[in-house]
Amino acid sequence: MAKLLPHTWTVPERFRARLGAQAGRQRAMLHEGHLLLVLHDLPGSADSARRASFYWRAPDGAWKSAGAASKGGVVALRAHVEGFAAAAQALEERVDKASRAAEYFTVLQDVAPMLRAARNMHKALQDARDGCPDDKDLITIRDQTYENERTLDLIQADAKNGLEFTIAKRAEEQAELSDQISRSGHRLNLLAALFLPITALGGILSINLEHGFERLHSPWLFWSVVGGAFLIGLLVRAGVSGGNRASGG
Repeated sequence: MAKLLPHTWTVPERFRARLGAQAGRQRAMLHEGHLLLVLHDLPGSADSARRASFYWRAPDGAWKSAGAASKGGVVALRAHVEGFAAAAQALEERVDKASRAAEYFTVLQDVAPMLRAARNMHKALQDARDGCPDDKDLITIRDQTYENERTLDLIQADAKNGLEFTIAKRAEEQAELSDQISRSGHRLNLLAALFLPITALGGILSINLEHGFERLHSPWLFWSVVGGAFLIGLLVRAGVSGGNRASGG
């Protein structure tokens, strides 16, 4: 249990006794002028375990740090908090550039653990501030943790709103497309119903007019008739599409 804190630290034994095999939740421990901060490191997208750093303030105001963060006393504590601010700024830029549902969803996945860590960190720093009211560094760092929490909270809200808007927009586009397809199908069905009887009767009764086109100007007349049929088909298609656009507004 003592391995979490350096053996050279002359912290109260009750601090070591309150630490188990893992760091546990983020918190501030206060005893006889000593302050021990247990803060979680910036969570990564693939992290399954929480990593922690420890910051000890002696009664004389001297700071020491240990853990994943580089050692440097209160400078390391400030860098720890600023790391969350930089990560929040990167997430904010991703939200601004996002345009697809998958992009908003990945932001939501990344911001959730960061927001939980920032919220608990702010609480721990507030407890530390209440326990050491004369430490000006704690005031500044506490205020930064609040800004981190607020920024991440806004990012989560923006990403959620963007995701919901994108889904609603895609659903609206799909509904409009389905409506256009339905209208096109209806018009084509009307055309088929109009010409189906004469086509069927002509086929069943083998009705055919004597026109002599089979031998007249062959094969140019045949291809002219084929081209004319395609032209009529294009005109019908344009009429159906134009009707859809007009009805869709």
